[in-house]
Amino acid sequence: MEQDPIKGESVAESTARHLKDLIAEGTLSPGDLLLPERDLALQLHVSRPTLRQGIKMLEKDGLIVSTPAGRSVAPLGREITDPLIALIASHAEVVDDYLEFRATTERMAARLAAARASAVDRDRLATCMERIDRAHEQGNDREEAEADVALHIAVYEASHNLVVLHTMRALSGMLRQGVIENRETLFARPETRDRLYAQHREITACVLAGDVEKAGEAAEAHIHYTHSALNEIKAAEARLQVSLRRLNHGGLTAKHKNEK
Repeated sequence: MEQDPIKGESVAESTARHLKDLIAEGTLSPGDLLLPERDLALQLHVSRPTLRQGIKMLEKDGLIVSTPAGRSVAPLGREITDPLIALIASHAEVVDDYLEFRATTERMAARLAAARASAVDRDRLATCMERIDRAHEQGNDREEAEADVALHIAVYEASHNLVVLHTMRALSGMLRQGVIENRETLFARPETRDRLYAQHREITACVLAGDVEKAGEAAEAHIHYTHSALNEIKAAEARLQVSLRRLNHGGLTAKHKNEK
């Protein structure tokens, strides 16, 4: 069996450990499809039999799975499971709890990103902001909402805090599914959409400038505004429903039944 001369472990074990490290740090994301075996072995500078042994170790740990398209990183921690989403979404107070948590976490992530972002991180943030710019200019609400999520994930990655990254990646599934925050509803309101756009630009600018304090303040203010806007939308919808019920007496009166 091939041996790693530095670690005193087999090359297969060293290969498995290397891939585990890439998954843990977020370089390999849940759901990522790995290269074909031949190409992957060349990339990792190991033989194909050694690679197979290493992959088997990861499959045993549940980190790599086989799919019709090939081997991929298991979907662990990618997003909160559907049954749990449905359960927590049934409790009205979860929106307040969730956004309270995000306000604190986003502030910390933005501060860390401003202090720690690498050149690669800054390029990714700039690219995400350019995507938001295009979607905003084109009036594409759905694309802008998706780009919004991508920007926040880029900030989590730039924080270089693995707990923040994996926790918030999991929660990002809730944003995309619109269970807790109806992103398209937010972006459909011109005044809200413009305000969110300005806030995203401010967060990005502060992180890119390395301004720790302002980056944290901008990120927290953004979540507080989102919370306020969601509450306003919810209240407006509730008022509309009351008005509609009053208009037709809830469909429960004889007068209403006889009216043409």
